[in-house]
Amino acid sequence: MKSACISLLPALLLCLQLTAQPAPPRPLKPSDLYALPSVGDAQISPDGNWIAYTVSTIDSIKDRRHASIWMVSRDGSQDIQMTSSPEGESRPRWSPDGKYLAFLSGRQDAKGSQVWLMDRRGGEGKKLTDIKGGVNDYAWSPDAKKLLLTLTDQEREDSSKIKTTKPYVIDRYHFKEDVSGYRFQKLFTHLYLLDVETKKIDTLTRGNYDDGSAVWNPQGTQIAFVSNRTEDPDKNQNSDIFLVEPRPGAPIMRLTSWTGSDNSPQWSPDGKWIAYTRSTSSEDYIMYDQPVLALLPASGGEPRLLSLGLDRPVSNPRWSKDGMSITALITDDRQRYVGSFRIPGGEISRVADGQRSFSTLEAASAGSWLVIMSDPHTPSEIYMLENGKTRKLTSHSDAFLSRVTLATVEGFTSRSADGTAVSGILYRPALSQPGARLPLILFIHGGPVGQDDYGFDFTRQVLASGGYAVAAVNYRGSNGRGLEFCKTISADWGHKEVIDLHGAVDYLVKQGIANPAALGVGGWSYGGILTDYLIASDNRFKAACSGAGTGFTLSLYGVDQYINQYNHEIGAPWKNIQGYLKISYPLLTADKIKTPTLFMSGEKDFNVPTAGSEQMYQALRTLGIPCELIVYPGQFHGLTTPSYLNDRLERYLAWYDKYLK
Repeated sequence: MKSACISLLPALLLCLQLTAQPAPPRPLKPSDLYALPSVGDAQISPDGNWIAYTVSTIDSIKDRRHASIWMVSRDGSQDIQMTSSPEGESRPRWSPDGKYLAFLSGRQDAKGSQVWLMDRRGGEGKKLTDIKGGVNDYAWSPDAKKLLLTLTDQEREDSSKIKTTKPYVIDRYHFKEDVSGYRFQKLFTHLYLLDVETKKIDTLTRGNYDDGSAVWNPQGTQIAFVSNRTEDPDKNQNSDIFLVEPRPGAPIMRLTSWTGSDNSPQWSPDGKWIAYTRSTSSEDYIMYDQPVLALLPASGGEPRLLSLGLDRPVSNPRWSKDGMSITALITDDRQRYVGSFRIPGGEISRVADGQRSFSTLEAASAGSWLVIMSDPHTPSEIYMLENGKTRKLTSHSDAFLSRVTLATVEGFTSRSADGTAVSGILYRPALSQPGARLPLILFIHGGPVGQDDYGFDFTRQVLASGGYAVAAVNYRGSNGRGLEFCKTISADWGHKEVIDLHGAVDYLVKQGIANPAALGVGGWSYGGILTDYLIASDNRFKAACSGAGTGFTLSLYGVDQYINQYNHEIGAPWKNIQGYLKISYPLLTADKIKTPTLFMSGEKDFNVPTAGSEQMYQALRTLGIPCELIVYPGQFHGLTTPSYLNDRLERYLAWYDKYLK
């Protein structure tokens, strides 16, 4: 009996080894979103040796995202979770001496997000503020003695015994906004100073204005901030940069006077200059614009526009440690790269580019930058960018990636019927047979001012894993190709974009990639709007998923949050009714639509209200075209509840499978 047991041992050991082997990678599925962490808000310590950042994960039981603060060493050898409270934490910021790490959290029943302070060596955080309504943002003074707080006014408490909600009394021009809702309360955001030792709070700014993007100068003697202080801020998109000394009652000096928008001020290391971004257009409101990098003496004067000739959107400007250059993120064709501008001449050089997308930029040391980057097969992680080369510091998505197979991703260029060259990105299923035609999903980005780039795209990867070729197309109206390419669709929606999208589909069919008998289309926001335009312009699509869209623009005048855009781009309906009818053709010609369509929306969406989806759904139901309407309870324009995000992906695949396979 003993020898028999011994003879079984090798087989048992082999069985244990086989069971211990990890499962082979499988195609991505919607529920994998629960396993994908999100990395963000990276901040480097004053000595340059540590990076604090946030990691957001999904709590499937509570059905919400939860963020914690982590810290990774610059060499990448140590990666430490610093917080783990049930309430979560955000906005980690180093004290100027590097000894402490501050953050925002609503932990321990705090009244909104409060500032907490933690010794960087570990230990429990201590609450630094106790402000009704919480803290929007904060920044350390250079001497670490004060915090610059950004706070929003709070509504007075209702002391009556009957708690019936009072009527909304509205007298503002711009009276509604997605997420914030009806803007009937005269509540504004202002700047305050907190003495870290005494906890005394002083008011810096007042009035019926919103103030934000506040930054200290290196000497701690002035604060730059952004505000719209025109007579009626609701009626324009103006913003200017102002200066104020950090003391109560200090006068406020207006530094810029551009009638467009000035944003994102950043002080030079010597405090003599301010770099910022400025809109290209000086008009009161223009959707189709791109920020230009500007440079201005802190004492005032005429700005120098460093990137105007580049004709590309510039964002996140950051000074080099020596003050000899300004580095920024630049949106170009299907990529977001790191570029550097020499001072004073403004000569530009590419620091890091390629088929990837950078989203965070902070100066680390001479010639080195802290960045967050993703590529088509790697979700966002933290890297050091040294002499133009990236070195990976974090690997939070590695476990997720080890379990799944991803689509192959490649760029392509198509020609529209009018000869316009249009850039696209194609996703092919990992196990697709070479040369085989695939059902195609044209999945359209929103905006329209935005673009699809070579960053990681979970939604399109999931769609491709369902056995589809998936096309992302940067139609006219997208940024990354210059201002004229972007603004050419102004007041003419559903025309040139539709030509470009059809041209991309024609190209993929001609190349033998897409099956012309199995074409699907979809998108969210302007992507949903373009879905409605496409199914009304052609019956080639056999299935559509229109998310947060509309087919009757006229009906949304005064109903959504874009009153300024309507008035400045199209004009008032009583002045240009034909213009509105022209761009409302999906509903007005709905009898031509034959495509089975899934309409989706967030119940509380004030960006593109649910009425837009309801009208199109009702029209197709009236006409007997297969359709469904999905309304996500309590959701705004962008869905945030994880189970709803999973549900949306599952419904996409089920709808396309039903009509394309």
